[in-house]
Amino acid sequence: MSAINPLELYEGWLKDVNIDEQTKEELRGIAGQAGEIEDRFYRELEFGTGGLRGVMGAGTNRMNRYVIGKATQGFANFLLGQSSSPSVVIAHDSRRNSDVFSLEAACVLAANGIRTYLFRSLRPTPQLSFAVRDLGATGGVVVTASHNPPEYNGYKVYGADGGQLIPDQAEQVIGEIRAIASFDQVKRLSREEAEAQGLLVWLDDAADQRFVDAVAAQVVQPELIRGGAGAELGIVFTPLHGAGNVPIQRVLAQTGFTKVSVVREQEQPDGMFPTVKSPNPEEQEAFTLAIKLAGEVGADLIIGTDPDCDRMGAVVKNDKGEFVVLTGNQSGALMVHYLLSVLKAKDKLPANGAVIKTIVTSEMGADIAASYGCKVFSTLTGFKYIGELMTKFEKDGSHEFLFGYEESYGYLTGTYARDKDAVVASLLISEAAAYYKSQGKTLYDVLLELYAQYGTYLEKLESRTLKGKDGVEKIGAIMNDWRNAPPQEIAGVRVSQMLDYSQGLDGLPAENVLKFLLEDNSWFCLRPSGTEPKIKVYFAVRGQGLGEASASLQKLAASVMARVDSLG
Repeated sequence: MSAINPLELYEGWLKDVNIDEQTKEELRGIAGQAGEIEDRFYRELEFGTGGLRGVMGAGTNRMNRYVIGKATQGFANFLLGQSSSPSVVIAHDSRRNSDVFSLEAACVLAANGIRTYLFRSLRPTPQLSFAVRDLGATGGVVVTASHNPPEYNGYKVYGADGGQLIPDQAEQVIGEIRAIASFDQVKRLSREEAEAQGLLVWLDDAADQRFVDAVAAQVVQPELIRGGAGAELGIVFTPLHGAGNVPIQRVLAQTGFTKVSVVREQEQPDGMFPTVKSPNPEEQEAFTLAIKLAGEVGADLIIGTDPDCDRMGAVVKNDKGEFVVLTGNQSGALMVHYLLSVLKAKDKLPANGAVIKTIVTSEMGADIAASYGCKVFSTLTGFKYIGELMTKFEKDGSHEFLFGYEESYGYLTGTYARDKDAVVASLLISEAAAYYKSQGKTLYDVLLELYAQYGTYLEKLESRTLKGKDGVEKIGAIMNDWRNAPPQEIAGVRVSQMLDYSQGLDGLPAENVLKFLLEDNSWFCLRPSGTEPKIKVYFAVRGQGLGEASASLQKLAASVMARVDSLG
């Protein structure tokens, strides 16, 4: 393959009759800026296993309707090779241009004779997953950049099972995209033409209600919630300007939670996310307004969801009466414990029950699940792998899926979808909080009980943002350094094993991830992000008591990051 010449590509876009004048005007504005031209054109925005994600703007390395169109034409070619009459569902979040990109994708699919179902406004990503299954579609598309900063957007593709495409499928789509030599090969109908030909179908309120009903059906103790526990629990909810507002309020109301206060300043969709530094429920800062409101109304639980409503963060009062943000691992462990304990008490825990987590998720939830006799499966990072296992269980009947989660605030119970769902996570953690409140306990009380029973598991995530071409090279250098010269000891503890997942360990697909196991049962893991210009480093320890575990965690993280930062 010949080397890419960014300047030639830049000039090619300026001459291309398929590129609109507004885009060309944006490009003329960077004339003579060699660095900016290189960053926009040094590569094509990479279509990974989860699709596209990048900064919006003109250029091959940016998110724009031309890159969307090319990717959609490749996806269309893939689908037409799989089915004689494919159909696709498209959803989008609250980000700038999400509606534009969604319609662009629909018009390209329609031009290829593929019937496309489109929501009239923003919807949660998990609802897209549900709708693909509900409508019997061949595939799906969701336009979102999850919790990235406002300048980003993204494009994810789904298969007929409602899950994101797994690597071998994604590689086929990537091959189809690469085979498109110019924008001339991207077919497109106007919206009016697509509607007139019955190839663009707008979804109605009935589709929303079916999703809400599917989520509401996951309540474990409906009699408890409707019997008064739901009315006793005070909840503050913030959708952080995203897609979670309507469905979460509907689900909570339908199942019997009546004391729900919404953060008004963050209720309405806004792709600029004006009230937060980052619309990420993993960040304490994102809950500033929610914590203020919770103090005013005396709430027991705070829930926050990201822009596309597939991640849920929970805030509870600790033993000092202070609001603290639970980590994804803590929330996951609490939900696993609640779900399995209630199923066991009701004699509904299946003998072949399964809980699925990722390789960078805490072992605490796994230990809890194992204590209830459940089989625990570990996958690579990315909910698509959890969804893939769920579909396998559905086909072979080997296990009954109970719960899947990852440390990055993604959870799912129920088999109505194949992606993480902040709507059902909000419902389940609210149900757990209501149940424990009826027993005179908080979620934090229960967490401390679990620590006493299983050990004090603490985890931490550090990340380093390294943008642009230089950043990609630095991330590669960091991974190569740790892979080629693994430490024998770190933070005074001997390293017992290095797991190099690029070798395809444990039957998992090959992925550029390194995990180091230490003799004291702690571990750390290095992983380049698949969706952001970051390298992520995960840490986990298990101690006896919060003081010991916290000290061990800080010491481990400091030692590892000192070496990472010396290279980056």
